[in-house]
Order: sequence, then C-alpha cells, then structure tokens
Amino acid sequence: MLEQRRHQRIRFGVPPRAKVGFGGKIGEACIENLSMSGLMMHCDIPLEIGQSAGCEFSLFGSPVMDVSVTVVSRLGDLYGARFQAGLINQVVIEDAIRGALASGKASILSVHEVGGRKIMRIAGGLNGSLRNDFMHALTRVGVDEIDLAGVTQVEQAGLALCVVATERHGAVLGEQSVCFAEAWKFALTLPGNLAV
Repeated sequence: MLEQRRHQRIRFGVPPRAKVGFGGKIGEACIENLSMSGLMMHCDIPLEIGQSAGCEFSLFGSPVMDVSVTVVSRLGDLYGARFQAGLINQVVIEDAIRGALASGKASILSVHEVGGRKIMRIAGGLNGSLRNDFMHALTRVGVDEIDLAGVTQVEQAGLALCVVATERHGAVLGEQSVCFAEAWKFALTLPGNLAV
C-alpha cells in the first residue's frame, strides 16, 4: 500500500450525495471516495463501462460541481468514474477537497517509506471510514510510525484504531495536531479500552 497513486484518495465519514445523469435517466448516488482524477460511488441507476455520465455534487457546503465522468469500473452498484478534463472543474474540486479536509469531514490516509521506515500519514478526519485502509496498512504493509499532524477532527473510532496500532502492532505515534493530541490525552485517562 505504499503510495503509488497519482492523486490521493479522499474518504468521507458521511458519504456525500450526488445526482447522476445517464441515458436519459437521473439517479441518486453516494460518493464512497474521491480524488482529483475521479470518484467511486454507489448509484441507483445502471451505468455502462466506457460511457460518459453527468455527475452533480457538493462537498459539505462547497459550490455545486457539475462534472462529466467516464465510467471505468463496476462492482454491483459501485462504480469507478474518471473525471473528464476541465481546468475549472479541477480548481473547484481541489478547493472543495481542501475545505472538507480542513473541517474533518474528509480524510486522506497514505503510507510512505522514509529512511527505511514506513510512515502512515493521516490528514483530515480521523474516523471509522479509514478502518479498512488503516488495518490493511498495519497488517499487510507494516507501519512503524503514524504521522497525525494533519488531523483536523477526531472521532472515537479513529482513536480506537490508534490504540490497536500502538498496543497490538507496535506502531509509534509521531507528529500530532493539537486536536489529536488533546483527544488522545483525554482518551488515555478514561477507564477501559477504546479498541473495537
């Protein structure tokens, strides 16, 4: 899981809603994840791989984005779609992602090798939506340190992941944002175990 993607994948604690237009039909969708190059969404109307669709969404109060996408993958009602080129769309999407990360409503998890050590970096919200990627990094890739300097919001499920990382996998907590440091300090004073 060492970061090889051209654009980082953004996950959401609460998936944003979207409207999708395809073949004369309008459907509802939930965005599973998003990057600067595309998105993954659950959609209630069937889409076709290789075909274009319209997608309209807003990220937690951002201006509404109306983008054209090309469907590139499908698994049941889960579709991968690549944004069709457009500089204005790219700027609007980048601004919306930046705002969602700053508010903690979106998250980025990446793993980098630095000086022979594997460092997991988390930016935005530290929450349960990161569980699959977090546990994959811990159990399959191996993580020496977790950099939490970019965390902007903390939920109990995110703290529980850090407990698992430190107590069961020997990961060390590295740099920490103020909000994470305060939440972690408070969590350590509570009786019982946060781990799920």
